[in-house]
Amino acid sequence: MKEGVGINGKSLKDLINESGSVVFFGGAGVSTESGIPDFRSADGLYNQQYPYPPETMLSYSFFQRHTEEFFNFYRAKMLYLKALPSDAHKALAIMENQGKLAAIITQNIDGLHQKAGSKNVLELHGSVLRNYCVSCGRFYGVDFIAASKAVPRCGCGGVVKPDVVLYEERLDSSITRRSASAISGADMLIVGGTSLSVYPAAGLVQLYQGGKLILINKSATPLDRRADLVIHESIGKTLMGAI
Repeated sequence: MKEGVGINGKSLKDLINESGSVVFFGGAGVSTESGIPDFRSADGLYNQQYPYPPETMLSYSFFQRHTEEFFNFYRAKMLYLKALPSDAHKALAIMENQGKLAAIITQNIDGLHQKAGSKNVLELHGSVLRNYCVSCGRFYGVDFIAASKAVPRCGCGGVVKPDVVLYEERLDSSITRRSASAISGADMLIVGGTSLSVYPAAGLVQLYQGGKLILINKSATPLDRRADLVIHESIGKTLMGAI
């Protein structure tokens, strides 16, 4: 499919309007427009200098063995509590409110979809907004982590871990099943703000067998050739223009 040319010459807005069950699968590009850096761009975490590679510092084994250093990095580089929803977040919330969007499946952990008003959000990699004691299971909000020093601890003495999927950890099986079901049942799948390079999450897109696969990303992805419409533009501007 040629870039920007939809099925039978129809626009993204036309395709959304004639669809009954739209699912959105998104990645870091949705939140970069809110000022949250991604991992792989020129200014992303992977291109900055740290004592260890970011994927090492965000791994479960590093969390276990170097807990204080993990939290120092996590508080400095993973918490963006002042960030506001981008136009992409807002547009998707509007689509859900209009009954057009069945589900949002996100690889992001910032909670901005919910802040924008979306309700059916499946967070593949968890959320910084939720944290729990590894000993007793008590839950804590993100402010507890942000205000903590060194290693955040529960009243019982246990370490309070962010409810995010670290490297070396498996995705939540319930969230994965629900995401797979949503994608399989969609008559239109919009994939936006992701290079589709993070697995196993990106593999879920392969479950879509419908005829309206839309890719919105500033750079090319491995699925561009399979897509029915490819748009290499700002995801916020694109989605806002389609509602």
